[in-house]
Amino acid sequence: MGKYPSIEPDSLTREELVRLIDYTLLKPEETLVAFACFIRTAVEWGFGAVFIPPFYVPMACGMLSGSPVTVGTPISFPFGYSDTATKVAEALYAIEEGARELAIVMNISAALSGEWEIVEEDLSEVVRAVRTWEGNYLKGPVVVKAILGTQYLDIGQKEEACRRAVLSGVDFVKAATCIEPGGGTPEDVSLIRSAVGDDVGVEAAGDIRTWEDARALIAAGACRIGTGTGPELTEGFIRATET
Repeated sequence: MGKYPSIEPDSLTREELVRLIDYTLLKPEETLVAFACFIRTAVEWGFGAVFIPPFYVPMACGMLSGSPVTVGTPISFPFGYSDTATKVAEALYAIEEGARELAIVMNISAALSGEWEIVEEDLSEVVRAVRTWEGNYLKGPVVVKAILGTQYLDIGQKEEACRRAVLSGVDFVKAATCIEPGGGTPEDVSLIRSAVGDDVGVEAAGDIRTWEDARALIAAGACRIGTGTGPELTEGFIRATET
């Protein structure tokens, strides 16, 4: 059995479910007040992590000090267009400020162009920089995820993207961002799980709004759920399983 075995969704407890949720707020129209309320909500529910823009990482780390909720942030969001040096700098800034999870958006255009060596090296350089950062021994390990943008890729491209992500050394492969329609379907998650095995984690993200959505994705192989509707999803789980 690998590090990230499959999960049976119907065996989950409420406490186990909330720890699988990456509660996410990345909308550009949200304000500082909205982000503060969002972070407090994450603590109240006990979600596994919050994912917020890099700008809000210091605030989130301060608010979550002493909490089990992890701070995460995307890198080169939402299309992975930044050059490698910029991605490295963004990643190091985030972990220096306290983020313990990073989601690097793969260079989607490079993937669509068939430039797979560029895709792999781009991810590898960020992983290498994070792993060798001198502050790791003080602040603890950092989980690194690759976001593939599956809504833009065909089946062969999805499979190759998974292969390159695994070769880069990431801990998780994430299907899509949380802000765009499509992506992160059960079919995508099943394909990713088959491609990466159980030594790499699989995260579903996209248009996930209900417990029924999450249940199908977990059954397909996801071990983390990225969603902006964590409370509503959990309330649906409670109605379905505890009544």
